[in-house]
Amino acid sequence: MINPMLLINPGYFPPTSRYYGIETDTYQASNGSKITYLRRRLIPHPDQFDLLTEHVVKDGERLDVITAHYMNDSEQFWRICDANNVLDPNELTEMAGRMLRITLPQGIPGARNA
Repeated sequence: MINPMLLINPGYFPPTSRYYGIETDTYQASNGSKITYLRRRLIPHPDQFDLLTEHVVKDGERLDVITAHYMNDSEQFWRICDANNVLDPNELTEMAGRMLRITLPQGIPGARNA
């Protein structure tokens, strides 16, 4: 069986993936085998994203539904996590009333004071 991690290369992930552009590295185990892995993904500070709007979480709301509403793709939930400096997506909707930042991806500027 082929180790699927051996097939990973930086160009494998689509631009919509949180892993897009992340480089790979190789670890050589003591038995001589090489293991390819993705390097660490560093999450930018939330202030580096341009704010589009804010969303107040309602009781029972799900992050995938919120994400689909604002980004037309429920799998982009990680962008809302990044914009709110959260690693656990469930944390974002645990408490009704929480304000979520909805932002543009890092490096894509928005109109100031629009």
